[in-house]
Amino acid sequence: MLSFKTAGESHGKGLVAIVDGLPAGIEVDIEHINDKLARRQGGYGRGGRMKIEKDRVEIFSGVRAGKTMGSPVALLIHNRDWVNWQEVMAVEGMVAEDEVGDNKLNIIKDERLEKVEKKVTRPRPGHADLAAALKYNTDDIRNILERASARETAARVAVGGLTDCLLRYFDIDIVSHLIQLGSISARLEGEVSFAELKDRVYASPLYCYDREKEEEMMKYIDEIRRAGDTLGGIVEIRTTPLPVGLGSHTQWDRRLDGRIAQALMSIPAVKGVEIGPAFENSTLPGSKVHDEIFYTKERGYYRKTNRAGGLEGGTSNGQPLIVRIAMKPIPTLYRPLQSVDMKTKEPFEASIERSDVTAVSAAGVVAEAMLSFVLAQALLEKFGGDSIDEMLVNYRAYLDRIKSL
Repeated sequence: MLSFKTAGESHGKGLVAIVDGLPAGIEVDIEHINDKLARRQGGYGRGGRMKIEKDRVEIFSGVRAGKTMGSPVALLIHNRDWVNWQEVMAVEGMVAEDEVGDNKLNIIKDERLEKVEKKVTRPRPGHADLAAALKYNTDDIRNILERASARETAARVAVGGLTDCLLRYFDIDIVSHLIQLGSISARLEGEVSFAELKDRVYASPLYCYDREKEEEMMKYIDEIRRAGDTLGGIVEIRTTPLPVGLGSHTQWDRRLDGRIAQALMSIPAVKGVEIGPAFENSTLPGSKVHDEIFYTKERGYYRKTNRAGGLEGGTSNGQPLIVRIAMKPIPTLYRPLQSVDMKTKEPFEASIERSDVTAVSAAGVVAEAMLSFVLAQALLEKFGGDSIDEMLVNYRAYLDRIKSL
């Protein structure tokens, strides 16, 4: 089964991802992965960290002569900011000898850390700080915030860029676009082709199709920045048409919509997922929601609408996939919120390290990556194969079979 794990801290040496289960023979487009990493760092309203890091991927193993080998692929992204945090994030402390009776003990004492920074004992509201510090029995919140940071999503975007290379063989492409920022909603009216949507979004500083609303959103971001506040919003992710039959109705954990929702909900600050216009659909009678089915010999089975978002019964139905995510406002504010020091139990105003005004557009790029990975999993489960050639033979045979039904 296709899987991946990431490792690394926000201010550590770098981020690592290991992807296991990719078939051999996939052409790997490194520049595509790097382009995705650059888009993750973009979007109007980002903060100072994006000016420091210029992410590029290094492929450490699993690729030879530009193609996957069938073995695990290891990806590495170096943190440029590491040079400023070496002492705080040192793996090893300074070793001193101490005597206890007749025995000599090696005691790890990180004197550099004590000089540079005391323990972080002040949890920030809206972050993992307090809950995770209690869970992992630590009195230094630095151990939590370094891994809980959204910096980790850079590794996920690299993974998604890699699985995009698999999706290309099946003519699947993915794009996200901003449809709401705060209370400002963008419009996507009429029939807009996938190519037109992608071109327009890639030329936008906010990854938004609606130019008129984009101007309004950018002015609002400037206003919120001056007020020391942050903004959340909604991003829509669309694909080109998927093959019929990815996912399954037979078990709860095989339903593709459930797997997509879990993957997207795992993105930091994402608090809601809908497939198609799900929340709007819930307010309408069924006759205005469900997509009627038609058939011609030339087209086969088809639908004129896509209010299901491309999924029925946990299975792709041959239409484009449409998913939306809702992201809460970033909790690191320049108007600090009240909290309590874990050491002194005294109240304080939460501190700031660096903050974006909004990262909703960038969250869409992370969502593209997570969706790419889930779809790659589903393709491999459906069509199998230890090499991409074997997988494509199975895929073409499947297409021929369903055309006869």
